[in-house]
Amino acid sequence: MNIDKTNLAIIRHLRNGRKSYQKISRDLSISENTVRTRVQKLIEEGILDINGVVNPESIDGHRVVIVGVKLHSMDLVNKGKDFSNLKGVVSVSVVTGRFDLILVVLLKSGFGLLEFYTEEVSRVKDVQSVETFVVYKSYNLKVPYVL
Repeated sequence: MNIDKTNLAIIRHLRNGRKSYQKISRDLSISENTVRTRVQKLIEEGILDINGVVNPESIDGHRVVIVGVKLHSMDLVNKGKDFSNLKGVVSVSVVTGRFDLILVVLLKSGFGLLEFYTEEVSRVKDVQSVETFVVYKSYNLKVPYVL
C-alpha cells in the first residue's frame, strides 16, 4: 500500500486515537468518508493499529525489561515470531550487532524475570544466551497492556 502525504497526515492526527474522523476531515479539508476509508485500509494492510497504551511506570508492580537474545541458528524471522507469542512480550525486533533479537517485555509482580525465563523463554529452541536490561526510568515509553 502506498503511504502518501494524506495517509501520513491522518496517522499524525490519530496519535490521539480518540480524535473523530469528522475533526480530522475538517483539519485536512477532505471528506469524513475518505478518512474512514483510508484508516480502515491502513488497518487492514497491517500498517496502522489504534489501541490504548500505558506508561508502565505508572502501574504499581510492573516493570519493563529489554532482553537481548543470541541464537544458535540464523532462523531469525521464525524465532522472532516464536518470541512474540510469549507471555509479557510487547515487541520483538531482528537487529544487527551482538544480539540477534531484541525483546521488550512487560513484567508484573507474581510473574517476574525468573518466571519469564523458566516458563516462557525455555520453550524456545536454539537460544544461545540472553542479556537483560532492566528499565529503571524511561521517557516516552508506552506499551500495550499485554498481561
